[in-house]
Amino acid sequence: MTRLRTIGTAELREQELEAVRRMVVGAFGGRFDEHDWEHALGGVHVMAVEDGEVVAHGAVVPRVLVAGGRELRTGYVEGVATRGDRQGRGLATLVMAEAGRVIGRGYELGALADGTGIPGFYQRLGWEIWQGPTFVAGPGGPERTAEEDGSVLVLRTAASGELDLAGSLICDWRAGDVW
Repeated sequence: MTRLRTIGTAELREQELEAVRRMVVGAFGGRFDEHDWEHALGGVHVMAVEDGEVVAHGAVVPRVLVAGGRELRTGYVEGVATRGDRQGRGLATLVMAEAGRVIGRGYELGALADGTGIPGFYQRLGWEIWQGPTFVAGPGGPERTAEEDGSVLVLRTAASGELDLAGSLICDWRAGDVW
């Protein structure tokens, strides 16, 4: 039986966190580096657990995005993965549905960079593709991240207010992939 567990990074024991890391890194098949792991820490982990083992995961971490000149408290989704032998069973959908609830309760906006290669996966859960240009806040002002255009998705919440999805979207800077 699958159960969902939602827990903050600080509440996870070291061995639990390492088990999550091994599962996520394994699921990505070498495409998940140290920066990617660091990006998944410091927020809330949503985990699908079967027989005491994490079989799917997604993290919601706090970030600040700027849309239309307005700073938005954003729940940014990182590290969405399903263990190889459990893929195709709806576990990532369960994790993402709960991540959406976490975002709706505590943030003005949800956001993520879609690396799934699965057309429509996030959209069927209410996520929308950001249509406008993307930027990262650099030391000299916003720096264009054109390679990310069309791959950033947002999830509106009751607190989102009016959003122009064709406008510019700026993320805060971080090491590794900024989006």
